[in-house]
Amino acid sequence: MKTHPPRTSSTAFSSLANPDYKILWWAGLFSFMSVQMQFLLRGVLAWNLTSREGALGLVYLVMGVGILVCTPLGGVASDRYPKRLVLLWSQGLLTVGALSMGIVVLSGREQFWMLLVASGIQGVGFGFFGPSRVAFTADLVGRSQLGNAISLSLLSMNGTRIFAPSLAGALIGIRFVGLGGAYLVSASMATVSFLYLLRLPPGGTVTTRERKNPFVEILDGVRYVRAIPKLKRLVLTSFFVIMFAFNYVAFIPALVEGIFGLSESWVGLMSSASAIGAVAVSIPLAARADSGLARPVMIIAGLGFGFSVLTLGVSPGFWVAFAVVAITGAASTVFQTLSNTLALGISDDAHQGRVQSLIQLSFAGFGIAAFPLGGLAELIGLQPTIVAMGAAALATMALYHLFEQREARRSVAQVPKTSG
Repeated sequence: MKTHPPRTSSTAFSSLANPDYKILWWAGLFSFMSVQMQFLLRGVLAWNLTSREGALGLVYLVMGVGILVCTPLGGVASDRYPKRLVLLWSQGLLTVGALSMGIVVLSGREQFWMLLVASGIQGVGFGFFGPSRVAFTADLVGRSQLGNAISLSLLSMNGTRIFAPSLAGALIGIRFVGLGGAYLVSASMATVSFLYLLRLPPGGTVTTRERKNPFVEILDGVRYVRAIPKLKRLVLTSFFVIMFAFNYVAFIPALVEGIFGLSESWVGLMSSASAIGAVAVSIPLAARADSGLARPVMIIAGLGFGFSVLTLGVSPGFWVAFAVVAITGAASTVFQTLSNTLALGISDDAHQGRVQSLIQLSFAGFGIAAFPLGGLAELIGLQPTIVAMGAAALATMALYHLFEQREARRSVAQVPKTSG
């Protein structure tokens, strides 16, 4: 295992002084650019083919099932095999999915079932890519700079959310490019990410423990989390908050086109609003993510995330919704950064990949919940459904805070009193 240099700076970009992490960061930047373009392209294509909120939800359901099945396996793989190898295979799969959709759309043979297959492929790729990338980050920078590195990783992801949806929307509007060409541009971004990953070291593996059946190792990771109450509460809270609140992104095309009556190009602008808010908080957050205030700030951010989604559901027009989505992006970024940092800080080295895989199962929940939420939107309306999503996230964060407070009071009561 490579040794980590001592931390010499607490600046927002200190982790990028590590040359291997810098390569991983650039690989993530291009991968996220590709993925964020596909989020918009997938939503627009699904809406164009069906004009139904339920179809948008079904696309995300298929992706969510892929993430649900493969994320635990991705956690095992990142603990068992060289992390670069896992990243290369998963990034290759993401590249193939984008390239295939570009070819079928350009040929004029696109069908809704093809979109579902592509979503499933992306879910599988995500399932392996996410846990390995975060666990690799811990290997490269060490625990002292883990919060800073995760913040910078989310900065790259959220930065692409500013440009990628707008780029995808602009490309759709160019006659000789269109949806198919935009998918090919996305595939080229994924290819650049793959080439960057080739430059990384293999990545450490935990070789001191006996290798078991992967499903036994998944269960071992679950038992490990269950045995640590603070970690269990953190994983469950992250799962339910992301599952409910983050689903607002799945319904942006329906909100912009179906409720506000605007064209496809406005969908990209609305998606960029979330990223603007996220980037605005990422740099100051990166400089402070390893401080002792991480837990209370995470709670405040989670409550703000839920409340802003609820507010989105009652927004009367596009520009009010735009401002609300920017706030939502900021709150969700702080929540995700600090929940990841806290979870990995609690975990030992042998379980980091599997713990991270359980944290990232929240995105499987987000995809799976999109389908019934889409059906609910068709039944009671899109905006009331968004209100319910925000309320569910608020309730989850309130319960987490109450349980943390109860645990803190119990710990204080158990401390033996000393006589004066």
